[in-house]
Amino acid sequence: MMSGCATLVSNAANGFADNLSAAVMNQDDPETARAAIPSYMILIDSMIEGDPDNASMLSAAARLYASYGAVFADDDVRARRLTRKGREYGLKAMCTEYDDACGWRSLNYDDFVASLDAVPDKHAELLYTYGFATLAYLRAHSDDWNSLAELPQIEALFKHYLAIAGDKVDSATHTYMGILLTLRPPALGGKPDEARYHFERAIELSDGRDLTAKVEYARGYAKLLYERDLHDRLLQEVLSADPYADGLTLGNVLAKEDALVLLAEADDYF
Repeated sequence: MMSGCATLVSNAANGFADNLSAAVMNQDDPETARAAIPSYMILIDSMIEGDPDNASMLSAAARLYASYGAVFADDDVRARRLTRKGREYGLKAMCTEYDDACGWRSLNYDDFVASLDAVPDKHAELLYTYGFATLAYLRAHSDDWNSLAELPQIEALFKHYLAIAGDKVDSATHTYMGILLTLRPPALGGKPDEARYHFERAIELSDGRDLTAKVEYARGYAKLLYERDLHDRLLQEVLSADPYADGLTLGNVLAKEDALVLLAEADDYF
């Protein structure tokens, strides 16, 4: 009987975390999200204190910390601190369900990929969350060459996720792949042609509703290769689009803000 009660409480907490993530992503006022999310981060921290091996709760915390650090942190030091915690939560979520993941941070590339290739389909969502949190961390630490050395590992991670996610694949993964492949110029290992494929695939899979994909396409690919026409077309499409889409609204509103800034800077850049 006590075991049954514990299960009910755990399921209720997991449902709360999922509903919280959904509510945040459907918020259409970024300042409300900026003000509210820190309280929810502390609340989820407290839930994890009481249930430290709950992979679903850890995963929700990873998404919140990584998202807030990447989007709302008001200085570089804070962004690094928050995304680091998001990454730690994401790794712990993986570690609770897949023992080999516990040592991922200490593995070289070949050993990491060997371990990664054994991650089963049932852990695809946890793998995605860890990859997202790590990408947020790496972007916040983009001036650290030791951090950038991890990019090939995260690229391999997202490739494996795409291979095992099947019909449940999150289209944002292709946006993340595009970002990864354009964080470095071609001379240092960047792959803009592959990045273009992933950005366009993200737009296709979301039926054009994920405006963040178009902004990152313009920022990461069009600016890198000085393609002004593509850059401006993508951003104008973002500005004219309806931002409301389930699970994408907050990101779309922020994408519109980014599009305005990028267009305003375009004459100086190009």
